[in-house]
Amino acid sequence: MPEKQGIPPLIHQTWKNTDVPPDWRTWSETWRRHHPDWEYRLWTDADNRAFLEQHYAWFLPIYDGYLEPIKRADAIRYFLLDHFGGLYVDMDFECLRPLTGLLAGKELVLGLEPEEHAGLPWNRRSGLPRIVGNAFMASRPGHPFWPHVHRQLVGAHTMPGPLDATGPCLLTRAVDSAPEDCSITVLGAETVYPALSPFAEELFGRRDVDRDRAHAVHHWSSSWTREDSGPPAASAGRKVRFWTSQDLHPCAYGVVDLDAQRRRWASGAAAPTVSCLMVTKDRSPLAERAIRCFLAQTYTRAELVVVDDGADDALEEHVRALADPRIRLHRLPPEGRTLGELRNIAVDLATGAYVCQWDDDDLYDPERLEIQLAAVLGLDATACFLARERLWWPARRKLALSGVRVWESSMLCAKDALPRYPERRSGEDSPVAEAVVRGGRTVSLDAPELYTYVIHGANTFDEPHFTGLFEAATQVWPTGASYTDQVHAMAARLPLAPADVLDAENDAENDGENDGENSAAATQDTAGDAAGATGGPSARVPRARRPAPVDVRADTDGHPPLLVLTPVKDAAAFLPRYLDNLHTLDYPRDAVSVGLLEGDSRDGTWEALQDALPALEAEFRRVTLVRRHFGLELTGPRWEPAVQRQRRSVLARARNHLLSRALADERWVLWLDVDVTDYPIDLVQRLLGARREIVVPHCVTEPAGPSFDLNTFVLRPDAHALNWDQWLRDGILQPPKGFGRIYLDELRAHETVRVDAVGGTALLVHADLHRDGLVFPAVPHRRLIETEGLAALAQDMGVECWALPAVEVVHPRHLGDGPMNQAGEGAAGAEARVGSSR
Repeated sequence: MPEKQGIPPLIHQTWKNTDVPPDWRTWSETWRRHHPDWEYRLWTDADNRAFLEQHYAWFLPIYDGYLEPIKRADAIRYFLLDHFGGLYVDMDFECLRPLTGLLAGKELVLGLEPEEHAGLPWNRRSGLPRIVGNAFMASRPGHPFWPHVHRQLVGAHTMPGPLDATGPCLLTRAVDSAPEDCSITVLGAETVYPALSPFAEELFGRRDVDRDRAHAVHHWSSSWTREDSGPPAASAGRKVRFWTSQDLHPCAYGVVDLDAQRRRWASGAAAPTVSCLMVTKDRSPLAERAIRCFLAQTYTRAELVVVDDGADDALEEHVRALADPRIRLHRLPPEGRTLGELRNIAVDLATGAYVCQWDDDDLYDPERLEIQLAAVLGLDATACFLARERLWWPARRKLALSGVRVWESSMLCAKDALPRYPERRSGEDSPVAEAVVRGGRTVSLDAPELYTYVIHGANTFDEPHFTGLFEAATQVWPTGASYTDQVHAMAARLPLAPADVLDAENDAENDGENDGENSAAATQDTAGDAAGATGGPSARVPRARRPAPVDVRADTDGHPPLLVLTPVKDAAAFLPRYLDNLHTLDYPRDAVSVGLLEGDSRDGTWEALQDALPALEAEFRRVTLVRRHFGLELTGPRWEPAVQRQRRSVLARARNHLLSRALADERWVLWLDVDVTDYPIDLVQRLLGARREIVVPHCVTEPAGPSFDLNTFVLRPDAHALNWDQWLRDGILQPPKGFGRIYLDELRAHETVRVDAVGGTALLVHADLHRDGLVFPAVPHRRLIETEGLAALAQDMGVECWALPAVEVVHPRHLGDGPMNQAGEGAAGAEARVGSSR
């Protein structure tokens, strides 16, 4: 390690190559002008990696693994200063006066960002009361602080955001946890960070910079549009569900593999130009935001044609300042042309083989063009539409995923197949989209995150129109923490206004107590409605609304009385593991009651339960043991379609009978199959933590394996268009695996999902719902039976069912006889009851 010394006269800056943008080149020259005797080094991306390979090769796996370039740009500075020492400054930093006196006698000098920056939404999430910037840092070589930072980088390298993984939040935490032998000087913001970032100015107001007091000014030009100061990385392994139609007739469905199309483009396949068409008038801030979305697109063979018939020239000046040849603005005098006329003008100006509607007031994911064009090219289609869009109403603090339909605004279409727009002032794109769908091969993508429809108060349509869209939404995030989380996820990829992000944070703080209650009635699946919410088409059944939903908020903090119910048959081999797992549940024993029903067993199950009864009574709050025979004798394998109605009808009756005999004053009922082998010891708390009235975990065949309980599913967006009648047998739907249904192993990225049906492997239900009449239908209800029928019945009562894809319970496939689980094939005839209470 170099001997202890002062900060050497050496300036480091980094850029991807030697072609530095003009503004930044001007600011960079100020450092050399004020420090003519200092050595200056510009490090390119190639230089940075070569340096690490020579001196810190151990870090290369992490460095190369960063998806965002900004993370590599952050990380490299901590190694340059460790090895060489000197001064590191970002390219958008301006030097006002020499630093020689400021740095004299010091070993490590950092600077605080303005105190307002701690109040920015993404910094507030970190909980840090101050932010130490990493855009200005000076150090002697070999300072002990840098190995400490290197360790922090390793520990944080999987964090998703650059701020926490490599940036100022990581550096701030490193300062706060630095070894005692570190000598660190932290300058006040007025010295090197006197200016607020544009985000902070928008939130807190502009303030004057005292240039006489400051030594330097950070202009924040690289980080004002988004919290991570860099465009989102292109996704890897991206697959999007689609279905196609030819002249309105369904053709096929499957997944679009974006990586496969990327490989085709990389190998020389044609990459046609897409002309994005934007019509705008006198709302420059919104149009500028839409332009930022265009500039962030991962598909770069595109142009943006802007037709502006407003009186304000602000947008024209903005486009001129961007100096990007891909953006072409066409000004028209404000003569009152219809929206249809203006769209036709934009089409005529387009030079691309494909055109894409690009409304000026909406938001577009960086991969929108790439994914939609990949679908068109890969499926030999004329046009691509999104089947759902994201709906955002910032003033109401509401987010939703729309119902399923052809969303006109999402159209990407071959230019030569596009008809003329009618000369209407609104609704002009609907007949065009209809003509495209009727007259060619089109593909619909279920990727609502690609397009965010923003309701801002000056839209073409009125408020009742948007209220109707939210009422028909397939998923809604109302005010509260769930809304805030979604806004943060959007902000990571879209140029949201900081005020909107801050509003969402404030809303979560103020209304967090109501989040569970609001989101319990959060969603309505249009595809499910079209299919009767039963897994197949039927007459739409109106959903009743209870006067007041069950209050589940308090149950996440306390330990409400819980009743575990398990119907069993021929379960002697499974009982020891079942009882062991029950004993290991991390839930107060005085809050847990147990109920078991046995019937028709031939393997000594009843005797085994009687033997276990004393120990159960000694441990749990209350135990109920019921015996009832139904005399069910199957003539063939238990998974055969011919026996499903009979088998599951008996199982439903067994569940209902056990419920009627065992439920007392408990607040929750946990249905748990006897042949589940493993589940988290905090399973109850995790299910209660979902704050839902009906919730299931993910039943898998092995940890992180495929779904076992296929009775829990979400209807696919195209479910309404499928022929379900072909799978109707004995009055109940019995489609093959995957037909119109999505299982939880495809939804692992979601913390919670609304589901259209539930299985009974592990099922938590609020006891008041059972008391109000929610039972397991023993005869077909909306063409479903037993647990799936319960979900349909709950929906009719105004109650949604939810699932936690990441919370797993294990049911090994080899323990059962087929795709249906074995538990509960219980029983009729004579009845006996053994019970105790304490």
